[in-house]
Amino acid sequence: QHGRVKLKSTAQQEEEKKKEREKKLKIYVATRDACFSKRKESICDDEALQLTQQLLSSNPDFATLWNYRREILMHLETVKDEDEIQKVYISELSFLESCLKVNPKSYGSWHHRGWVSARLPRPDWARELSLCDRCLSLDDRNFHCWDYRRMVVKMSGVPVDQELAFTDRLIGSNFSNYSSWHYRSTLLPLLHPESPEPPSPCQYELVQNAFFTDPNDQSAWFYYRWLLGRAEREEMISCVYVSREEERVAVAFSRPVNVTLPFSLADTFSLCFVFVVFLTLTRSQICALPPGTISDITNEHNLTVHWTEKHTHRDCALYTGDTHHPSFTHDLANSVCSVFFRSELSVEKTSVLQSELQSCNQLQELEPLNKWCLLTIILLMRALDPLGYEKETLAHFQTLKEVDSMRCAYYSDLCSKFMIENTILKMEYAEVRVFSISDKNLTTLCHLDQLLLVTHINLSSNQLQRLPPQFAMLQCLEVLEADNNSIESLEGVYHLPKLEEVLLKNNKISTLADLQPLASCPRLKRLDLRGNPVTQTANIESELAELLPSVTDLLL
Repeated sequence: QHGRVKLKSTAQQEEEKKKEREKKLKIYVATRDACFSKRKESICDDEALQLTQQLLSSNPDFATLWNYRREILMHLETVKDEDEIQKVYISELSFLESCLKVNPKSYGSWHHRGWVSARLPRPDWARELSLCDRCLSLDDRNFHCWDYRRMVVKMSGVPVDQELAFTDRLIGSNFSNYSSWHYRSTLLPLLHPESPEPPSPCQYELVQNAFFTDPNDQSAWFYYRWLLGRAEREEMISCVYVSREEERVAVAFSRPVNVTLPFSLADTFSLCFVFVVFLTLTRSQICALPPGTISDITNEHNLTVHWTEKHTHRDCALYTGDTHHPSFTHDLANSVCSVFFRSELSVEKTSVLQSELQSCNQLQELEPLNKWCLLTIILLMRALDPLGYEKETLAHFQTLKEVDSMRCAYYSDLCSKFMIENTILKMEYAEVRVFSISDKNLTTLCHLDQLLLVTHINLSSNQLQRLPPQFAMLQCLEVLEADNNSIESLEGVYHLPKLEEVLLKNNKISTLADLQPLASCPRLKRLDLRGNPVTQTANIESELAELLPSVTDLLL
């Protein structure tokens, strides 16, 4: 009818859109092919610059075109003077801003902007910081922008305290700004590069305001745990064990290390083991010595283990006439262990940690089921008094498993770790060689490297599924009790020279292959496998007699 706008049918609209897309695609492909052709012929002219700009304006994540564009710009540097290059790069920065409007998280655009800024003859760093401010005001978690900002700050020499104030402003407007919290953790150490100082009260106040405002946001909690754990722990060789009979040395460290060179010999008046160490994932190292190195009982040997990275060492002496008794030196008094076992938190002043625990307890009264608060309380209790707070810690772990069931296994493993630490702390290490931790619901084993001198270990009635490779550090172990678990693997019970008894009643050992590691234990005499599926294997006794000929007392 007259006066009405004629509406197109859906089919007509779709057909027109299809034709428009095909037209744009045809132009895009033609332009792309022209760029590739020019690059193949190494043509770096203004037309190539225009073609790449045309494509990147609509698709700023075309990495090959950014590479070609940089080739063109580097060529222009050779044919233009400094003022002309300045204009070219200023224009390039303007073009990049238009690309960032298309995709604010474009890898190619941000990388190219960093490249351009670094080559600009007279960069305007204030302008770049302003750009970062605008981008972060739109998306405070744009990690591309954060990376670029760090580059700008470094290149322009922005003072650390000025950047710290910048994070204050962002956090003040949004406590959930994880990137700002993380950035603070990189800035604070720069203020105290030599020796980390305890954070000032205002640092704690800022993060407390955040988690009291929104207790369920993880950003502030992660930063809080980092803040509490800034001080470095003492690093040392905690224990050295030397067996003249086995001709081997076992060394335990206070933190994970990697021994890249097993040892070197300086056969003068002493034997010197030089360990070249870098940070990785093992806290201990077993080193077999060349045959005959220390077997001569008529000579006294003084051995020194050097941790070259930390310029520290530990001495150990083998006396004349002593063949069977090993020598050892250790530093696992309760005071030292308590430092090792402070979890993630530093050895802060007790008054500071106590004050923070009080604050978290106040929040927990308001938010009794908040998992971040509960976990932080546990860590603070561990740092203050692990044995004194053991009962409260176990109760909090139980609550954590209920309110955060998705991470129940993590909490069980962490609780197991703490229970093992507590058991070690309770030992009079110089006299007691028995380590008993039965019926504690353990799901994992740790700190075995700190038990080098233990002769008897009782792990019965827990929830263990395996004996890990670190078990091989128990070079003095004679008796292993692990009844009533769910153990399927004995991979760690390997080459234990003194092991005589292994009690594995009511576990889940199902094949002879699972028992293979025991064949490397030459003194094994007693083995209890009652209640394991492997006992139903045909000809099990004869098979075991062949696999473990030293066993004289077999219980099936």
